[in-house]
Amino acid sequence: MPMLAILNKEINSFFSSPIGYLVIGIFLVVCGLFLFVFTGDYNILDNGFADVKPFFNLAPWIFIFLIPAITMKSFSEEKRQGTMELLLTRPIGFTQLVLGKYFGALILVILAILPSILYVITIHQLGSPVGNFDLGATLGSYLGLIFLGGCYTAIGIFASSLSQNQIIAFIIAVFLCFLSYFAFEGLGDLDLFGSTNYGAEYLGISFHYQSISRGVIDTRDIIYFLSFIIFFLKLTQLRLISIQKKS
Repeated sequence: MPMLAILNKEINSFFSSPIGYLVIGIFLVVCGLFLFVFTGDYNILDNGFADVKPFFNLAPWIFIFLIPAITMKSFSEEKRQGTMELLLTRPIGFTQLVLGKYFGALILVILAILPSILYVITIHQLGSPVGNFDLGATLGSYLGLIFLGGCYTAIGIFASSLSQNQIIAFIIAVFLCFLSYFAFEGLGDLDLFGSTNYGAEYLGISFHYQSISRGVIDTRDIIYFLSFIIFFLKLTQLRLISIQKKS
């Protein structure tokens, strides 16, 4: 199946170079420093009670920069090396090409998330009594974090299709991720539209991420995340079609 071939190619490219290991290592080190070393709102030990919530509040900020760094080469590198035209002329299909690139990057994101279970084990041991923490909210937060990573990855793949320059693709992706997560929540906080602020806030990723992190799985949140991902993957597909028509 062409999509699986592309997916395998993407994963192999990540782990045949230091990129995959760096992504996982950087994510864990940065989280660990903020959660256990640096003083501040994210420091679990400073909070005085066993709660893994600071990790899930911190992760979206790190992902805003980390995931665009993963995805920036997805199509930009193909354009720079001149292999984009070769990909587009093969009987792969735009959908399978986009999905192969997308899931290849998403798997790396999930692999970066998995070792963070060590933080949960640590919190489990720090609780008084041991194990005194909200397991339901933690599981919901992990599900929300995977969906968040999926949204950011879809944005990053789209941004990579816009330019053959990886730095430009990275900057575009960071901007779009920041806008999608924080902009709508910021509009709600400004109180510009009175009672309609809830509607503006509902459009942002932050609202649904925080909602699912409470441990309650709402189908509206699931539908939002899936629709968001499909929207940006469709934009990527349309971008590739326009590139093929120009070539």
